Amino acid sequence: MFNFFTNLSTLEIFFLLIGFLGQALFASRFIIQWIHSEKIGESAIPIIFWYLSIFGGLGLLVYAISRKDPVIITGQTFGILIYIRNLILIYRKKNV
Repeated sequence: MFNFFTNLSTLEIFFLLIGFLGQALFASRFIIQWIHSEKIGESAIPIIFWYLSIFGGLGLLVYAISRKDPVIITGQTFGILIYIRNLILIYRKKNV
């Protein structure tokens, strides 16, 4: 396993770290949602969920671009657009 990392360039390690950070942010949104729902006693999505989705998705998108992976690039791009749209709808409703 450690031989894998010794064969990577500094740039590859940098993008790998971005990918892991993006994945960590993306995965943490479910933990945050679970804690929030437990606190209020019903299933709900806090606004931070959407921000974690966006920033996690951006990290994964950058990683996917560095790997030239069209499947992940496409999926993350559309996901990020949907997360942004959800925030727009939330803030629009709050300002009415």
